[in-house]
Amino acid sequence: MSDKKTTHFGYTQVPVEEKAGMVAGVFHSVAGQYDLMNDLMSFGVHRVWKFFTIEKAGVRNGHHVLDIAGGTGDLTASFAKIVGDSGRVVLADINESMLRVGRDKLIDRGHSNSVEYVQADAQFLPFPDNSFDCITIAFGLRNVTDKDLALRSMYRVLKPGGRLLVLEFSKPSSDLLAKMYDRYSFNILPKMGQLVAGDADSYRYLAESIRMHPDQETLKNMMQQAGFLQAEYFNMTGGIVALHRGFKG
Repeated sequence: MSDKKTTHFGYTQVPVEEKAGMVAGVFHSVAGQYDLMNDLMSFGVHRVWKFFTIEKAGVRNGHHVLDIAGGTGDLTASFAKIVGDSGRVVLADINESMLRVGRDKLIDRGHSNSVEYVQADAQFLPFPDNSFDCITIAFGLRNVTDKDLALRSMYRVLKPGGRLLVLEFSKPSSDLLAKMYDRYSFNILPKMGQLVAGDADSYRYLAESIRMHPDQETLKNMMQQAGFLQAEYFNMTGGIVALHRGFKG
């Protein structure tokens, strides 16, 4: 019997050391159509979720912000406007394709000098201790192999008093909504992915990864175990999405 450690890739168990490469393959495939698919999949509501995240982040002029798994840079662009020339915003993503799409998009929007781009693994952030006033990770934590390790890494690079915000799909608050959401996720979403991005499998994985992600209370407890104080969450769209927030003491 093998003693090799495994983890979940959607509903499939895979060796721990292989998951990151498999997730990378998904995002290499979808990077070019990522923004369009976000709009289609959420009917545009993802913009409301992100706006709420920015409101709860409490970022001000001069702050240093790290946007992990920042993808195509929606949050990064907003934070760059807020922190101004005296601040710092880092767009970090483990996936080269996503980072390239995000960089090109932000440069086109005039953020060529105000944003730094770093290819980085959330589990092993390449920044000194106490570097950032705020860290965000939107729709990225569920893809991380060791979420506890990643949360501790984020805690380390936050300044005392700094805050982490995790925007992620979560558990719907009603059984009826959960059933409707399941039907949409597993029947419609892969077909949409095939039509728009030419890739049904990646969107089937994304649906599965959402179901394997910790629910609201579990993630809150994980943040507390990592050291975060005043950990709390805000449900949106009936709990389909939740924003978790915690502070470094």
